[in-house]
Amino acid sequence: MKIAIVGIGYVGLSNAILLSQNNSVTLLDVDQSKVDLINNKQSPFIEDMVTDYLANKDLDLRATINTTDAFADKDFIVVATPTNYDVDTNKFDTSIVDSVIKEALAINPGATIIIKSTVPLGYTDKISLELQTNNIIFSPEFLREGRSLKDNLYPSRIILGQSSDRAKHFAQMLEQGAVKKNIEVIFTQNKEAESIKLFSNTYLAMRVAFFNELDTYALEHDLDARSIVEGVSADSRVGKFYNNPSFGYGGYCLPKDTKQLLSNFEDTPQNLMKAIVDSNETRINFIAQKIIELAPQKVGIYRLIMKAHSDNWRESSLINLINRLIQCKIKIVVYEPLMTTLDLNSSVEFVDTIECLDKEADLILTNRMDQKILKYESKIFTRDLYGNN
Repeated sequence: MKIAIVGIGYVGLSNAILLSQNNSVTLLDVDQSKVDLINNKQSPFIEDMVTDYLANKDLDLRATINTTDAFADKDFIVVATPTNYDVDTNKFDTSIVDSVIKEALAINPGATIIIKSTVPLGYTDKISLELQTNNIIFSPEFLREGRSLKDNLYPSRIILGQSSDRAKHFAQMLEQGAVKKNIEVIFTQNKEAESIKLFSNTYLAMRVAFFNELDTYALEHDLDARSIVEGVSADSRVGKFYNNPSFGYGGYCLPKDTKQLLSNFEDTPQNLMKAIVDSNETRINFIAQKIIELAPQKVGIYRLIMKAHSDNWRESSLINLINRLIQCKIKIVVYEPLMTTLDLNSSVEFVDTIECLDKEADLILTNRMDQKILKYESKIFTRDLYGNN
């Protein structure tokens, strides 16, 4: 098959690598530097498996910035562009997805469009009706940053918002490229597929929020949080996973997906969905207050990224913490080797080494511990109990 994939991000690139093992794949992006990296068999982001596959696997994969070149003669066009949450409209901004779909169908009206971008509930049917086509299918992704390709090669499930022959064909291509066998494939309607995506991520946010609030209680009442977490998690119905406290859930998906799902509950009774969204704000405020009570003159931040093996700090709880500390006139110094500036405040100071961070700061915040900062443990404030994500 000939496939175009729009967007060289975690979703777009991991799907491109998966599918280009057995099909001809063209990646489309507006960023020439990303296109050049792909064509030179290099990854635009940090992920070991992606780097390895691009460099060493026999992939039928190329990238371009030319829309006509990407879309013409393709059997499938996969949309993997970002949809940021718009606080003014209380929903995802789908304008980029809209324009990609319209341009794709204008160039290649016979192509099947697969939406991998996260969209509001009902979006796929709405744009299908607007464009008078049945060729648009929603297929959600469940990828983790830093493990996007592995999660595609070993998927928990494959979901398609149609049970048509073209939907089944696309599912077969995903199965063919995967390493895992006997993958559960679920065919549903587009609205149900969209719902699965948002409810899945909201459940994960709820689990993070639960263990964060457990940790808040332990910290406030001078209890051993780890003992409580391990006792609760020993119940097989709870499980010993996704239970490590943090400063709050963040990253590209959970904050925006929970807010989008909550907005879709506008005319539906609920308590839990709002609590999940509110809980994250409460947790960050609580952590900020605990730091303020320690009365540091200057707070160091060890890494803005939310977790190991990631190069992303979008919606990082650490950035929200920095905002609150700056409002309280606390000086901030950051060690983040992947960036040197921060848009939120020009007064934030960046240093090049961990040693400089230790020298400058009275207290060092880190969402996740690692071996590089263990020797500065006496200065560190973290809620990480297990040293992992």
